[in-house]
Amino acid sequence: MSVLEKPEAVRGRGLSGGPAAVRSRGLSGGPVAVRGRGLSLRPRPLAVTLLLTLLAAGTGALALTRDGLVPPAEVLGALFGAGSERAAFVVLELRLPRVALGLTVGAALGAAGALFQQLSRNPLGSPDIVGFNSGAATGALLVLLHGDPAYVASGAAGGGLATAVIVQLLARRGSFRANRLILAGIAVGSLLASVNAYLLTRAALDHAQSAQLWLIGSLGSAERHQVMPALLGLGALLLAALPAVRRLDLLEMGDEAAGGLGVDAARTRVFVLLIAVGLSAVAVSAAGPIVFVALCAPQLARRIGRGTGTGLLPAAAMGALLLSASDLVAISLPTAGPLPVGVVTGALGGVYLVWLLGRGRRR
Repeated sequence: MSVLEKPEAVRGRGLSGGPAAVRSRGLSGGPVAVRGRGLSLRPRPLAVTLLLTLLAAGTGALALTRDGLVPPAEVLGALFGAGSERAAFVVLELRLPRVALGLTVGAALGAAGALFQQLSRNPLGSPDIVGFNSGAATGALLVLLHGDPAYVASGAAGGGLATAVIVQLLARRGSFRANRLILAGIAVGSLLASVNAYLLTRAALDHAQSAQLWLIGSLGSAERHQVMPALLGLGALLLAALPAVRRLDLLEMGDEAAGGLGVDAARTRVFVLLIAVGLSAVAVSAAGPIVFVALCAPQLARRIGRGTGTGLLPAAAMGALLLSASDLVAISLPTAGPLPVGVVTGALGGVYLVWLLGRGRRR
């Protein structure tokens, strides 16, 4: 149980109006973390985030030099503008956009999964499970098949937002119930999956083939102009999420107790949901609805860091590592053609779910 669930660990505002603080203590009685209006001071999650970020960068570096076509020295030279034209073309035009976009999309998926799981209080609460990725994919497919591909990001954001509104309306009957949110999301996601299949059947053959590859989730068509918008969207949404995460964690105590600390439960949930949908839209518009990264990344990061709460930054770093490593596997396998990264993440997610089921049975 998180320390935020213990009422005696919370000190609210006194008559002097001082800021509320939450202090947790370890088994030895020493302070572990202090929270106030500023940022949380937790060395272990910060260390885990840094470690996972370095590992993700390492997998990206391996992807740049994966087949020996460009030696590591020439890769470094190309990155710093001192390499040959051939090395610069291979590294900067062909490989670096894919690596950078994979890291960005993975971080967006990991952060979105952490927010959804904390919001629903369920380890299965991820955007690909509860239908938000399917909604974003529907909006993006409508643009891909019947509009200007330059507006794919807008279509994904609109589809994800419309799905979020529908799921919220279906899930909200009286007070908030996390299980209703999951069930409503699964139902809406199943309907939207059928809509997406219908759209593919009505499209021209060449459009349907490219759209089907996109629906699996692929980084093969990554280009330089896609990286900066995705990176800016990720950065803006993470900055907006950081203050909301502290309020979201306080909701573990219950709406009434959190309200006593000045947290508006309904407003916090809506705001966090919008941020999570935005992160999902960033990922889907850039690489398609890649599955299972948002499901696995927050749980794995939490187990490594042994932390509680949302764990937004560790989950984002873990998502970047998972997707970067999965893409490295996808481009390294001796297949007849390029393998979409969604195939590898799907296999990874299946192994994770089997492990989760086995662990639950042992418990």
